[in-house]
Amino acid sequence: MLEEVERWLTRRSWSAADRTLDQLLAAKAARGTTVSVVLPALDEEETVGEIVSVIRRELMVATRLVDELVVIDSGSTDRTSEVAAAAGARVVHRDAILPRLPALPGKGEVLWRSLLVTGGDIVCFVDADLRDFSADFVSGIVGPLLTDPDVQFVKAMYDRPMARPGGLGGGPPVEQPVGQGGRVTELVARPLLNLHWPRLAGFVQPLGGEYAARRTLLERLPFPVGYGVELGLLVDALHTVGLDALAQVDVGVRRHRHQDDRALGRMAAAIYRTAQLRLSRGHLVRPRLTQFERGPDGFTPRTHVVDTEERPPVREIAEYPAGRAA
Repeated sequence: MLEEVERWLTRRSWSAADRTLDQLLAAKAARGTTVSVVLPALDEEETVGEIVSVIRRELMVATRLVDELVVIDSGSTDRTSEVAAAAGARVVHRDAILPRLPALPGKGEVLWRSLLVTGGDIVCFVDADLRDFSADFVSGIVGPLLTDPDVQFVKAMYDRPMARPGGLGGGPPVEQPVGQGGRVTELVARPLLNLHWPRLAGFVQPLGGEYAARRTLLERLPFPVGYGVELGLLVDALHTVGLDALAQVDVGVRRHRHQDDRALGRMAAAIYRTAQLRLSRGHLVRPRLTQFERGPDGFTPRTHVVDTEERPPVREIAEYPAGRAA
């Protein structure tokens, strides 16, 4: 590890407990900072309501740390929107944002569009599939942004247990840690970062979906529309504001729905494509991935298009600033 990264780890890695809620509220009031929380959601009726409820109860009603809570529904076929609204979130449908520009599928598309319908000086993204949700996921990662004006971008770090099948006796599933960063992180993203962007090697969860940033930074960054958004934003933030403006906060344990291996393969391909595009925009890999599924007649190939689209920095959109796009 680079000496610069070792120094960064001692200066820019914290625990959520390092800053009390009173300290955060005082810093927020002193600077007049506003905070928006965005939950991108697709068919998350089982979990989105509890996440919204915790944020509202602990960070909007009991305290005033969060000023705005928005769920962006990216085309759910279940009751995600109804559950989120009943729990107290403002729900905006992806296709209602910037309607002149047809929406592309993907998480990054939703995050990019969210900047057009939120107004906080700090924007905090939280995945909508988290279980046993703690308000520390929000207060922890917005904390450095509220208390340190030099910090621009903060990622959450955490343990990621996965339920493994029970023993031979058919017992209940057993939770076991599965790599601190998850399979795609450990097999794809971490090697890419260490080899090509070694200054980012200190991030425990480079692909984590919980992070916060200053709007003034986010509006300057392009957003890959799909799975590559987390890696793309992290790499571009490094080049835009430098390592010392980036930070991470330990928020404990993250439990969420795990995807199957084929979905992870598509995620890995999109992440590699995002990295490769940033390494050399003049030489593009083939943006397709073929996987295999067993059918009645043997293995059948299934080819998927890898996310290749990116949205430009939002400040280049005529309808920006927020509030003029919906």
